Amino acid sequence: MQDNQNWQIGTLFGIPLFLDPLWFVIVALATLNFGFTYQQWGNLIAWSAGLVMALLLFTSVLLHELGHSLAAQSQGIKVNSITLFFFGGIAAIEEESKTPGKAFQVAIAGPAVSILLFILLNLGSNFTDENTLLNLMVRDLARINLVVALFNLIPGLPLDGGQVLKAAIWKLTGNRFQAVHWAAQSGKILGYSAIALGFVIDFLTQELITGLWIVFLGWFAIRNANTYDNVTTVQETLSKLVAADAMSRDFRVVDADQSLREFADIYLLDTSSEQVYFAASDGRYRGLVKIDDLRTTQRSEWETTTLQTIVHSLDSIPTVNESTPLAEVISKLEDEQLTQVTILSPAGAVAGIIDRGDTVKCLAQKLNLRISEAEIKRIKKEGSFSPSLQLGVIAKSIKES
Repeated sequence: MQDNQNWQIGTLFGIPLFLDPLWFVIVALATLNFGFTYQQWGNLIAWSAGLVMALLLFTSVLLHELGHSLAAQSQGIKVNSITLFFFGGIAAIEEESKTPGKAFQVAIAGPAVSILLFILLNLGSNFTDENTLLNLMVRDLARINLVVALFNLIPGLPLDGGQVLKAAIWKLTGNRFQAVHWAAQSGKILGYSAIALGFVIDFLTQELITGLWIVFLGWFAIRNANTYDNVTTVQETLSKLVAADAMSRDFRVVDADQSLREFADIYLLDTSSEQVYFAASDGRYRGLVKIDDLRTTQRSEWETTTLQTIVHSLDSIPTVNESTPLAEVISKLEDEQLTQVTILSPAGAVAGIIDRGDTVKCLAQKLNLRISEAEIKRIKKEGSFSPSLQLGVIAKSIKES
């Protein structure tokens, strides 16, 4: 089974486990590294031990990510998957912890597992003959787990240390958004520093592989820190917006007492684009007119049937108030698979309508994002957000935080 380009290899504690295709590249490189290290025991044993160590290395990474995942699950947070890839592993945790203390628990759980493995493996090495390959492998794996723990505790996103730093700043300032921005900035600084260090190593020592690996790690850190920063900016902006900020007034109000024939002749034959119609009479909105209802009504009845008889009353269609947080509107669109939501004024009148395209357009204006009118029209027509703009997930994280 595949998820995008990743292969599912099973589940653990209800969490799907995936492999990125590039994972096989790093396993091969790790096998070569360990295989050359163990050459004194002969080629066959050395390469076999190298492969075993490569797999145990990623078993350790898997347990590290499982630590994060189980800590999140203990807080009622869904973990969508754990993926092993070129740079290690990542747990896709659906939402943010509710408090900085709980965020710290999730962040520290991974390094805690790695340190525990280091301690247990070190103790285990005492029960094997010091001059055997098994003893060397156990001690190497212990050291690797210590390195994994210490590396991940570097204080910058996307590393666990960045998550710990975020939790600390969140606790001190009471502002989760500011905490993420600061931790992301720290991650970017560390990433650029790693890139510079990698080039220095290449220049001074001619250790090309080591230097390039550090450069790649720096690039990976910068890219993911930028992702954290950008998503948090969207979250922060979205949390300040309400339905009235994004709603469109692109609808028409028609007479509820007119016949279906009059309505069709005046409005449907005179337009090439789809419109939203609300029927009103005696100064009151009577409801939403759905064009499909005309098609299911016999043409012979159009002359005598009024719009009033086919409208969908405001209390029977999806509605929210003007002051409803925009994140809640987006969640409603996604959870109920709606094409649009009607916005009501405090007096109960129709103030506007919102669809997914309207929410994207509003955010694009607030954040100065370059999203074309063609893309917004596509979103409106298809009723789905772009995969690169996970507004549904972002809105849910705000709504439940």
